Amino acid sequence: MNARAAAWVAAALAFAALAPAPAATREIADDEGKTVRVTNGCRLVSLAPGTTAMLYAVGAGHCLVGTIAHSTEPAEAARLPIVGDAETLDFERVLASRPTAVVVAVDVVQRVRIDRLRQLGVPVYEVHVTSLAGMPESLRRLGRLTRTEAIADARAIELAADLERLGAKYRDRPRIRVLYQIWDRPIYTIGGRHVISDALKLCGAENVFADLETAAPAVTREAALLRNPELIVASGPPASTQAWLDEWRKFPALVAVRRERLVSYADERIDRMGPSVIAATGNLCALVDRARGAAAGP
Repeated sequence: MNARAAAWVAAALAFAALAPAPAATREIADDEGKTVRVTNGCRLVSLAPGTTAMLYAVGAGHCLVGTIAHSTEPAEAARLPIVGDAETLDFERVLASRPTAVVVAVDVVQRVRIDRLRQLGVPVYEVHVTSLAGMPESLRRLGRLTRTEAIADARAIELAADLERLGAKYRDRPRIRVLYQIWDRPIYTIGGRHVISDALKLCGAENVFADLETAAPAVTREAALLRNPELIVASGPPASTQAWLDEWRKFPALVAVRRERLVSYADERIDRMGPSVIAATGNLCALVDRARGAAAGP
């Protein structure tokens, strides 16, 4: 047994020693339909900025005893103890916080880490939102985990109404084919199962790589050129995205270039995947709508 494995075992034993006497447990289902057995009490560690925001939204911010870096929604989340980031996770610190459950976003947290937490005896609740319409229902389920159902249900109703208003406003707009770029060299975009692809659909747009099942696939420039998008949205820091868009300007035959539909978009809320993703979608729809009417030439 190497030193790191020994440290994890020691931490797990300490977790068991620090835990109170056996308490009543209850079973709930997470977003994946998996049964999670939790004890009474409310000590949660959230392993994604989005799930942290969701827990605050359902009135369970007081339950949080740890989160990961870049959890800044709402502002008070930034004061929580940090147990890791997108690249690393301090298992010993997670165990030392004696959580009644760890809440993970399955598209953010590596499966090997989720499995490791379960091996260490920690209840894991998986959040998996694959569409905008799934956000309200995911909040309702979290409310059952945290026993804040009244707050969660009210928030879910509010978000569903916001979503319906956006759909009524944009879904019947003339379709426009969009390349949504999130990185360059190599080019990364979004696949059809990503929530942003669903957001584009609500905006009356079509993701040109919607046929790809990977959430964030790498694609070649040649593949993107063959799909000939009518709009290119470069999502990222403006200092970077302008350079990405300049690369596309080297291909004047591209419809998006010919019609001057190259736009930079930066809204952390749509990447964070908390409840504010729906408000961020409203901003994305407005951007797409402006581009749709711009330079509508041949």
